[in-house]
Amino acid sequence: MPRRLIAVCVIATAGLATSGAPSGKGLPGNQPLAPPAHFAKLAHTYSIVAWDPENGDLGVAVQSKFPNVGGIVPWAKAGVGAVATQSLANTAYGERGLELMSEGKTAEEALRIVMRTDTSLQDRQVGMVDAGGLAASFTGTATFDWAGGRVGQDGRPGGLVGAKGATIAGRHYAAQANIMVSDQTVRGMAETFERARGSLAERLMAALEAGQAGGGDKRGMQSAALLVVRKNGGYLGANDRFADIRVYDAPDPIAELKRLLALHVLHFFPSEPGDLVPIAPALVKQLEPILMAEPRGQAEKWLKAPQGEATPAFLAALRDFMYWENYDVRVRMDGKIDRVALEDILRKRGLK
Repeated sequence: MPRRLIAVCVIATAGLATSGAPSGKGLPGNQPLAPPAHFAKLAHTYSIVAWDPENGDLGVAVQSKFPNVGGIVPWAKAGVGAVATQSLANTAYGERGLELMSEGKTAEEALRIVMRTDTSLQDRQVGMVDAGGLAASFTGTATFDWAGGRVGQDGRPGGLVGAKGATIAGRHYAAQANIMVSDQTVRGMAETFERARGSLAERLMAALEAGQAGGGDKRGMQSAALLVVRKNGGYLGANDRFADIRVYDAPDPIAELKRLLALHVLHFFPSEPGDLVPIAPALVKQLEPILMAEPRGQAEKWLKAPQGEATPAFLAALRDFMYWENYDVRVRMDGKIDRVALEDILRKRGLK
């Protein structure tokens, strides 16, 4: 598969000092003497906001030492943009940011417009990417170390580094982190996105894993989420939610998110042309015992008698079986079967 560049915004947020609070410089771990009053309300997070130039997909992946981060951080609208708003999250960056981008503003323009009216600006960490692949990010001066950001630049692996208090803009991705073990979280996520292959959802997942491998949040892990939007990419084309997965609370939310993504790909992603295989007589012979034995516990089975080849009766039985087993988006009636669905069918029944 040819390499595809993806717009990415990696954001890691953390407990932030209130304006005027001591910075904690010189203290062990560079932490303040006491957490700010609003510390418990913060979504301490690292996340990725991304755009895929091949198909226009937009998405956000996020992990946090905070419950249900998927209900706070990620925002995306197909054909418009994606936003991650965290730290002391301000939903205006999601709602107003997407509205401004839908009106034609770039990610950086939308970010700066919302920033103008933010009365707690230095408590924020925000990343935006628009449908043209332009990205921007901001990290407030009150964020806890390690904190900083990166934006993608052509010919510069890992992108351009930005410090606290800076609004940085670039192409294809932006990365920020706050209260991380080190800058390796941001660097690992950015570099992983730059070289990753596969669907946007899979690349987002790879970057999230790389962020944790780089140390991640100092306080550990708790929740994670993945949101990818595509025009008419939802279930049977009825909406734009191509992938919308949340792990509310788990000991290893990234591992659980990865497991759920694999399940989602199986049951909701459409077939790839390269995964379609002809239903030859040998394959019919392998599938017929399943169709003649199932549904289990019911007198009426999918197939009444062996066919020996992919007859209309066999294809109808296979279709009904696949709908029953929730392979809805991979059902076909053209004499072919999706290899991904086929392997799952056989694996679940102990067959090769």
